[in-house]
Amino acid sequence: MKIAVLGATGQTGQQLVNQALQQGHSVTAVVRNPGKLTLTHENLKVVEGDIFSEDSLKPHFKGQDAVLSCLGFPISFFYGITGYTQSMTAALNAMRDAKVNRIITMTSWYTDPNSGSNSPLLIRFMLLPMIRSVLNNMYEMENFLKQTDDINWTVVRPPGLKNTPTTANEFLTHEGYYVPDENGLPIGASVSRGDVARFMLSLLNNNAWMKKAVAIITK
Repeated sequence: MKIAVLGATGQTGQQLVNQALQQGHSVTAVVRNPGKLTLTHENLKVVEGDIFSEDSLKPHFKGQDAVLSCLGFPISFFYGITGYTQSMTAALNAMRDAKVNRIITMTSWYTDPNSGSNSPLLIRFMLLPMIRSVLNNMYEMENFLKQTDDINWTVVRPPGLKNTPTTANEFLTHEGYYVPDENGLPIGASVSRGDVARFMLSLLNNNAWMKKAVAIITK
């Protein structure tokens, strides 16, 4: 397929670009600073673009089969974060103009402010409050997508991201804010970035999670 990737210079984005090329896809990496993506491949085009500007994204989305976003924005203790909603608004408008109908994006477990009540104490009282500014804007973006009827979107929600090797392990999935065991408690707390990329790419060939948000973790 022909895919445009946003956030391609990030740690998960680089995994996604690599795997997409290995699978034979043609990749257009839309990046702020092309010098940051050192990978070269005959099926990789690295282009400069502004993720907040639909006019900047439009030409790069033309002719693509799908857009995959691994964008991430740093936590902020003093200001609200708007990067997720702003970039998604620009991407969807550019997609409409370019006649692209499929977007796969990643957020996180626990985006809903009330979803962490079963999480381990350290996560609930230390980690979640620290990253709440990010989770809140991810949650706003998810809700914005839920109101989008004309584009086929999927939100992939992974737990904590690790820079460990990609596995071939089976995925556990749940249409919710984390993957629960039979008692409703979270299964595990982290996943390899490469596995998140692997799951996102697997959605290009299947309609299982169309217009849905899915929490994932590997077995």
